Amino acid sequence: MKKIICKVEYDTETSLLIAKKTVGEFGDPAGYEESLYKTEGGKFFLYTNGGAESPYTKEDIKRMSPAKADEWQANA
Repeated sequence: MKKIICKVEYDTETSLLIAKKTVGEFGDPAGYEESLYKTEGGKFFLYTNGGAESPYTKEDIKRMSPAKADEWQANA
């Protein structure tokens, strides 16, 4: 998935996957995935996707500060 935020492209295909968190099993309407990525330029983002009853009902990308990325990793 690709998304441009504030003129910066965030792309799951060209960025480094750092960590992934999965809640539930495939097909679980409340299940979801969060994947932390780092771009070649050193920017962090979180790719999210989930079922109809999850916090992430559609695919999305959210940029993250390095501090928030560290916090996410500590809690993943």
